[in-house]
Amino acid sequence: MKLLILGASGHGKVAADTARLCAYDEILFFDDEKRGVCGDWPIVGTSDDLCRYDGELFVAIGNAQIRSELCRRFSDRKFATLIHPSAVIGGGVALGEGSIVLAGAVLNYGAQIGRSSIVNTCASVDHDCVVGDFCHIAVGAHLCGTVTLGDHTWIGAGATVVNNLSVCANCMIGAGAVVASPIAVPGTYVGVPAKLLKKASETQIG
Repeated sequence: MKLLILGASGHGKVAADTARLCAYDEILFFDDEKRGVCGDWPIVGTSDDLCRYDGELFVAIGNAQIRSELCRRFSDRKFATLIHPSAVIGGGVALGEGSIVLAGAVLNYGAQIGRSSIVNTCASVDHDCVVGDFCHIAVGAHLCGTVTLGDHTWIGAGATVVNNLSVCANCMIGAGAVVASPIAVPGTYVGVPAKLLKKASETQIG
C-alpha cells in the first residue's frame, strides 16, 4: 500500500514509522518548504504535486488550524487512519478518518475520536469519551471517563481532564494541567487546577 504524508516534520516521521508497521510498503513525503528526506523516507514534492500521485493521504501537521485547512483542501482524497500495533483499542471505539493513535496509547470502551485527531504516545482516552475533530491528546495526557472535547482542542503533555467534564472547542490545556471543572470559554488554560491564562483570539478560532 502507498501512503502520501503531507508535512515533513517530527510528527511526520512518527506517522511514517507507524505506517510502516501497519504494512504500508511505499511512503512518500510532501512539504512546501523542505527537500531531501524525512527520516528514512523521500520528500518528493510540494502540496501542489500531490495531485500527480495515487495513494492514501495523511496530514502530519501539528497545528490544528493548518491541519484542518489542508484536510479541506484535499477533501477529495482518501485519508489514512493509523494505529500503532502497541496501542490498546477497546470495544466500541470509533476512530475518525485521518486520525492517528501512537505507541502505548489506550482507547477504552466506547471512546469516539473525531477526524484527523492525534492520540499521542502513552496517552489514554477512557470509556465513553467524545473527542472532536482536529484535536491532539499529547504525550502522556489522560482523559478520564465520559469527557467531551470540542474541535481543535489540544491537551498538553501529561495533562489530565477529570471524568464527566466538557472542554469547549479551540482550547489549549497546558502541560501537566488538571482540568477539574468544565471549560466553556476558548483559550489557554494552565495549572492545577487549570485556570484561564489567555482567551483565544478570533484568528485562532476555526
